[in-house]
Amino acid sequence: MGQSDFGIFPMDDALEMILVFDQKGTITYANAAAKKNMGYEEDICGMHIGKVFSNTFKGTVEEFEAEYSFDGKIHNLTAYRKNLTCFPVETRIVKREEQNLYICMANDILEKEHLAREIEQVRQDAGQAMKVKSEFVANVTHELRTPVNGVLGNVRELLPEETDSKKLRILRLIERCCDDMNKIINNILDFSKLEAGKFTLEPRRFNFRNMLDYVKSSHIHRITEKGLEFFMSVSPQVPEYIIGDELRIVQILNNLISNAQKFTSVGKISVEILMTARMKDTVELFFLVHDTGIGIDKVDQDKLFKSFSQVDASISRKYGGTGLGLNICKQLVELMGGNIAVESKKNKGTTFSFSIWAGVDSVDGEETSGEMVAVDKMVSMYFGMPEDEEEGDDIKKYGTPENKEALQKNLSKLILSVEMENWEKAEGFMETIKQLTDEAPREVSRTILKLKMAIQKENYEKVSAGFEELKKLMEE
Repeated sequence: MGQSDFGIFPMDDALEMILVFDQKGTITYANAAAKKNMGYEEDICGMHIGKVFSNTFKGTVEEFEAEYSFDGKIHNLTAYRKNLTCFPVETRIVKREEQNLYICMANDILEKEHLAREIEQVRQDAGQAMKVKSEFVANVTHELRTPVNGVLGNVRELLPEETDSKKLRILRLIERCCDDMNKIINNILDFSKLEAGKFTLEPRRFNFRNMLDYVKSSHIHRITEKGLEFFMSVSPQVPEYIIGDELRIVQILNNLISNAQKFTSVGKISVEILMTARMKDTVELFFLVHDTGIGIDKVDQDKLFKSFSQVDASISRKYGGTGLGLNICKQLVELMGGNIAVESKKNKGTTFSFSIWAGVDSVDGEETSGEMVAVDKMVSMYFGMPEDEEEGDDIKKYGTPENKEALQKNLSKLILSVEMENWEKAEGFMETIKQLTDEAPREVSRTILKLKMAIQKENYEKVSAGFEELKKLMEE
């Protein structure tokens, strides 16, 4: 039986095994591939299909019984050769109703299954190797930490007793090197845990502003000794207490601020925190870390969050670092339900922004703390808010006549500063405007944020567009 009998392709030339059997299960045709793979010659014709698929087909007097659904789909069966050895096959059997015939098409998948087992073995070996590597890295870094901390402890004991200025400088240099070494060790340990999927967050309730004070005090000395200015501001909408992993939030901020300090030689570093969304007892906090440092070309920005990656090798040589910090930050931010991004311009500066979701107590999410008001007053005083604007309650309530008047006044000063290219002054007025719109609708708050970022980047076109957009929203 050949091509003319079935009206299909020449089955003898097919690479897959093809068997044709009737309603009694008697094989009436087998192509060359079927005969070869099953070890039969012409004697396969006339045999019952149950001899080939003994686990699936059984013969009766008039017809066969089959544990097979003729649905046209591929099924995995076991085929038996003439010498009674078996092998796995992918099989599809279709019925030709008009001729009361069944066409079976099968492919030997023994090699495929063998390859799959080999791949699985390789995967298990790779997993085991990864586990061994992670354990090795963890053990080595722990062993490194012991002598580093031993040196650090002895140096700190010597510092109060040393009076010679030259020796003091050497001891402080050793102390700083030990601190840097500990940071590198911590990064490697965190990376190993994240890579192995064994990293877990440890959320707890803590005072958010106290945490920020700690972060600020950790960096302000190094930043100011380089001659840089350092500012930190918090929106009044940010709760006083939040529920999250305080240690990891500090770690992210420390890394971004340290990078900003490392790559900035002139200008300033600023940190800003806003609340951008709230859903029941969770809030989205948005962080901005801006510097006026060396900046990064747009084509190189994708490299920043990759493991062991620097924009170029000269950066590693000049500034140090393992290239793990930002990758760890990215993974930590994503574990907290947020994302991280960067905007930068070569020789102009860089702004890292990231968001996280944190839990809040229902009361804490709606109240404004005394500490928060104190922070806002300090910021207002620095940026020169007039006394009557600083003290009035109505002036901060968005939409009141006093608020509208103060906004118009500061917006006019803002645009005048931009026209005169006095970007530092413009930032001061922008900070005042941001405080005057703390209770504004979300669309206004987002426009304010875009306008602030445009001013930080000294982008005249975006400032003009943001100004017009803000005016339109305020008129609605």
